[in-house]
Amino acid sequence: MGRVHLFEFEDQKWFPSFLRNYGTDFLQFLSNKTKMYKPIIPIIKKGLKQSGTNQIIDLGSGGGGGLIWLNTELKKNIPNLKITLTDLYPNVSAFNHTKKSTDNFEFIETPVDARNVPSELVGLRTQFLSLHHFKPKDAEQILQNTIDTGNAIAIFEAQERSIPSILAMIFSPISVLLTTPFIRPFKLGRIIFTYIIPIVPLFVMWDGIISALRTYSIEEMKALIENLKGSENYNWDINKVKSGPGIILYLLGTKKEQQ
Repeated sequence: MGRVHLFEFEDQKWFPSFLRNYGTDFLQFLSNKTKMYKPIIPIIKKGLKQSGTNQIIDLGSGGGGGLIWLNTELKKNIPNLKITLTDLYPNVSAFNHTKKSTDNFEFIETPVDARNVPSELVGLRTQFLSLHHFKPKDAEQILQNTIDTGNAIAIFEAQERSIPSILAMIFSPISVLLTTPFIRPFKLGRIIFTYIIPIVPLFVMWDGIISALRTYSIEEMKALIENLKGSENYNWDINKVKSGPGIILYLLGTKKEQQ
């Protein structure tokens, strides 16, 4: 099944930000409650250790992804860990809620483009469920910017281009309907546009199916680094790990030690 870059509502500038935020809030809630990213803890630790940093710069954060639960686990071995949330369409209310829940989160209120990250944001760059939003040239630009600025990067996609992933997305409206009352901060609009006018479960389902079809395979992620300038100065680990009934594809790029 070849990769196809079809239409996602979340990517559109005209798409109402409050609806986009309801979708990213759902993804954050689900990833944290299911501990979806538990298998990738060693990968993040490896990225931080090899980069000699205690700072995570999260790109395309949405509502914060799985970082709230991951943070509690990572801090057991990295007590001075710092995490900065960023996004091209910042979900500021979710960022504020996350910051209030723990003392080591910060966030950027203004848009941050993963293809051109401000130079003052230094650390291990992470992306959770966001690489598929970028076409190959843009994905290469994300990686090239990482190399050009001497940072490290860890990318995770909790899906793959497969029938099981697509089927899981088809049934995602059920998860939205079951979890919405428990998502915080509570918003009346989330209730209205989930149960009365069911835009949220429908757009989550559509975007989820398209996300699976857009997801880069291991081979395609390896192809992304082939034409990067300076890629030979980095160690690249591209693979997948099992996560419950699903899988997580990952790419870890860290700078080689100077001889």
